[in-house]
Amino acid sequence: MAPESMHNPENEEEGTLPIAAPCRQISATAPFDWIKAGWSDIRRAPRQSLSYGLAITVTSYLVSFMALKLGNWVILLALLSGFIFIGPVTAIGMYAISAQLQRGQQPSLARCLGDERKCAGNAMVFALLLMVIFLVWARAASMLHIFFPMEADPDWRQTLTFYSIGSAVGSLFALITFSLAAFSLPMILDRKVDAITAVVTSINAVLRNKPAMAVWITLIVLATALGFATAFLGLAITMPLIGHATWHGYQATIDASDFPPNQAPEG
Repeated sequence: MAPESMHNPENEEEGTLPIAAPCRQISATAPFDWIKAGWSDIRRAPRQSLSYGLAITVTSYLVSFMALKLGNWVILLALLSGFIFIGPVTAIGMYAISAQLQRGQQPSLARCLGDERKCAGNAMVFALLLMVIFLVWARAASMLHIFFPMEADPDWRQTLTFYSIGSAVGSLFALITFSLAAFSLPMILDRKVDAITAVVTSINAVLRNKPAMAVWITLIVLATALGFATAFLGLAITMPLIGHATWHGYQATIDASDFPPNQAPEG
């Protein structure tokens, strides 16, 4: 396990940076404070936040339409499961809004695009990593049919075995993705840091704050489930809320002061 703090004064003297930013120990209830702060950001910038949420909702409808047009519910379920993987990348806009509010700026789409452009290279590297994980996950899911074939009229034991193992495999990939993505992209947006350093920082923080991360991932699952249960309409609110809350979680958990900032406050 990585050490809790990797800060070394010699790094500053030598002009080098640590392999990961140190993390703070946070309480198990800290994610509720992040949600509260995220809701405050939505209230301070409702038009900008809900615009991103609406885009996610529209995209969800388009994906569902294409999947159902092909007449394959399996494809629909697989694509919707991809929210676990693409969610962090689509949330960059919400991180930018929260960062602008924190800097005392008035959030705008132009500023969001400017902030995103500064970290586009590392964000694309991170997105590529998530894509690889998603493709491996999809292959693992398809292999279940080979090792645990379903009959035309399966009994309850066969059905239970298939879905139990499938859920276990999916949960494993989801946990890996969560550990990689929990704080990576907020750090990439906030600091001049490469994708690998951000990923290592995120994994270290998750491993050192397991109770809080268990609460946090539960809140994310509940928010996503609520969005699905409302025929994707709820995603217009729940996704911006989780995005803003993630930014505040990163600020509360990660000490990235060793790395130079990407943006400076106005004035």
